[in-house]
Amino acid sequence: MIVLKRIYVLIALATLAACSSGPQKADEKANPETPATKTKSQVDYLQYVPSIVQIESFDQSRFLESETAFFVDSNLIASRLTPVIEATNAVIVPWDEEKKYKIEGFVAVDRINDLVLLKVKGIHRAAIPLENNTAPSLQKSIYLTKPQGNALPLHNGKVTKHGNVAGSMRYLVTNQFRSKTYGTPVFIGEKCIGLGYADVIDYENQNLVIPSDLVLAMMAKANTTPQPLDQLKSSADRATSEANKKIKGLLIETDMGNIRIRLYNETPEYRDNFIALVKENYYDSLLIHRVIKGFCIQSGAADTRYAGKTDVVGWKGPGYTLPAHVVSGLFHKRGVIGSPRKPDRGNSKRRSDGSQFYIVTGRKYSDLELDEISKETGYKFTPEQRRMYKTIGGAPHIDGSYTIFGEVTEGMDVADKINAVAVDSDFRPLEDIRVRRITIIK
Repeated sequence: MIVLKRIYVLIALATLAACSSGPQKADEKANPETPATKTKSQVDYLQYVPSIVQIESFDQSRFLESETAFFVDSNLIASRLTPVIEATNAVIVPWDEEKKYKIEGFVAVDRINDLVLLKVKGIHRAAIPLENNTAPSLQKSIYLTKPQGNALPLHNGKVTKHGNVAGSMRYLVTNQFRSKTYGTPVFIGEKCIGLGYADVIDYENQNLVIPSDLVLAMMAKANTTPQPLDQLKSSADRATSEANKKIKGLLIETDMGNIRIRLYNETPEYRDNFIALVKENYYDSLLIHRVIKGFCIQSGAADTRYAGKTDVVGWKGPGYTLPAHVVSGLFHKRGVIGSPRKPDRGNSKRRSDGSQFYIVTGRKYSDLELDEISKETGYKFTPEQRRMYKTIGGAPHIDGSYTIFGEVTEGMDVADKINAVAVDSDFRPLEDIRVRRITIIK
């Protein structure tokens, strides 16, 4: 850790002093104290202190979490989504004062990358400059912690990697982040390369940075009017839910063609959740990662946007699950849309994944096959269901066990074309097929 000191004389001066909790390596030299005369390599990190804040989130009056965040525009804060995803309200406290300022709401969210842009009320600060290019490996990375008296602690490290980490684009760094510093801006020189935090990846603690180009991409798409924080939760308010009833359908654009769907009003929480994710552009560029011939095609996994050819995918959602809602009368005929979930073991309530969905391509079944399925599952097929399974087909073996929330209205030929592609042993297509975007048809 390097400490940058401010000494007030007639002008502001600064000195650099090395501090260490243990002996230094042989090839490391202590940084001598020097006057604040700047060289080209020096950066005045003190200028960024007023733009860094502590964010505190609440569920009504109940305190939830506290992390670090920072200004990226005069009244916009970049924060990790994690500390506010369950919040109804939040405040910020700038590092250079004790006053608390209310968060008006969010103007953009990226659940896959754990990012949110928050609009603040009653305060304007200079934006911390963001780097739009990828930082090269071995570059020196620095983050600040809140000034202590006249000292500003600077924490040194270096970038070791940039790439896909557990389904999200990240930098790996050697800086050590603590929980209160999660969300802190990490610098290379005078520009911020992203938000720092730590997480356990493959059973090891890793220090990570959410890249700043993702923040810039969010800023380019941000809404002008902030939305209430409680809309970050999976449930929609009454007005939004009523408006969603009137939506005619949605268009899924894939690499192999378009599929038009409609969502059922009988499962409003699933309808509202899917529409909310579409509005956030959540599904853009996600893989159709699971294709089982004669059964279904599946997409919506958060860990597929940046996935490499050999990555294991399909395990990451938006950070929440949905309660099962199996509606009597809805069954897995060809073309229906359902929500996958983890197996009953460890998921006794059969909660569904918060973002993944499958489209049933299915096959036709005979009465004998339906009788056997009924014996195995205990599900009793109606005469109409039997007729449908024998004539148009479907997936009767999962009836009564998974939530159905929509159906295809046009483009089953595209779904069939996808269902016919070659796959590996995990049912992932050998050649990537992506959902380019999903749009709302009003």
